[in-house]
Amino acid sequence: MDTAPEARRRMKTDFVDVSETRKTLTIEIPTDVVDAEIAKVAKGYTKQARLPGFRPGKVPTTIVKQRFREEILHDVMHHLVPRAVDAALQERGIEAIDTPGISDVKLNEGQPLTFTAAIETVPTFDPGDLSTIVLTQPAVQITDESVDRAIEQLRERTGKFEAVEGRPVADRDAVVMDLVRSNASGESERHDGVSLELGKAGNPPGFDENLIGMQPGDTKSFNVHFPEDYPGDLANTDMTYEATIKEIRHRVLPELDDEFAKDVGDFESLAALRERVRRDLQEQAEDSVRRKVRGDLFKELASRVSFELPSSLVDRELDRRVEEFARQLTQQNIDPRQTGVDWGELREAQRASAREAVASALVLDEVARRENITVGDEDVDSRSTTSPSARDGHRRPSGLSWRRTVASPVSLRDYAGRRRLTWPSRVLRWLLTPKALIINGLRKGASLMTGVQ
Repeated sequence: MDTAPEARRRMKTDFVDVSETRKTLTIEIPTDVVDAEIAKVAKGYTKQARLPGFRPGKVPTTIVKQRFREEILHDVMHHLVPRAVDAALQERGIEAIDTPGISDVKLNEGQPLTFTAAIETVPTFDPGDLSTIVLTQPAVQITDESVDRAIEQLRERTGKFEAVEGRPVADRDAVVMDLVRSNASGESERHDGVSLELGKAGNPPGFDENLIGMQPGDTKSFNVHFPEDYPGDLANTDMTYEATIKEIRHRVLPELDDEFAKDVGDFESLAALRERVRRDLQEQAEDSVRRKVRGDLFKELASRVSFELPSSLVDRELDRRVEEFARQLTQQNIDPRQTGVDWGELREAQRASAREAVASALVLDEVARRENITVGDEDVDSRSTTSPSARDGHRRPSGLSWRRTVASPVSLRDYAGRRRLTWPSRVLRWLLTPKALIINGLRKGASLMTGVQ
């Protein structure tokens, strides 16, 4: 019987370089290797076969091969195909980034096993001189006006509505009303005691203007057109509303003094509250600047990739983004299936940014290789956003289990599109330093990695 190296030597392979990232392998495994594997698998079935007229374990092999032919050939394919592909890839020094697509399988006893494997890979490339990348960090300055606006928003949130009399509805009021809504078909629905604050972003378009000037007891009918880009089922529809004002309320804001500061939180004075607000605004602004600089960096890195991106990586990144959006809706107690979202359109809208994310990740991979930066499991977000098969590092097609036998170092391209890298990673920590990049405006002692999630 041939040893494994000898069997690999006699295996015939035809390699087609489709593109920089797509390869095709046509493989033929010798007949004797196939027959030996069939005999091995059939022997295992013989030990377990239970057929009428035969004692357990005593069913003739020829009958076992006839009775369990499909099952045996299925197992043989699972045993031989992955090993053959791995051996062919290892021989050529190719690292597949996804489970190969297996097709045109021909497997019968007494004949060689032939099949075709479609491979996606990432070519070795040079991202160039990174020191030519210039990043600019805008200056952060929190003005008194910014603090005033934030304090005013706190007042708005803590204000209380009180009933008003002797005047009609005005802008920014809140009203209590009975409301009847009718569609173009004349179907109506009634809601009594509805509360609505004028000026809120979620109010139907043009609705508030029709309420201004009404008095308690007044009833008014009016039409509202919902534009095509309006979210939900009301998009591009016309509705008729009949509103009867029951009560008018006005928001009363608290006095801006030390008592207000104490009510808002653990502050001894208004000055202490203002200081805390200024500090929070400073931190938010600096975090926004850091995100911008990192975003600029990713764009620069992505531009260093000149080859066609592997479609499997882009598709998995698109899957991750769509699933992340659905997860966020679920966390807000919103059923993603009831939102009216066109998921295909949402997915395509993310394609450009997904391609940029994949390209920048591949450049980071090359940087890690070039600078000998080790990326371990602690640098990877364990919250996988795709299926369990993606979480274990490979997408498993139905009917063919795949096991990776090619030894290779942990690589960012192994993770791209499968698991989201957690920033700060070691690679970004190295990149966002003066020795790697030119960063204008970075004050002494500051870090672009601070507070990054």
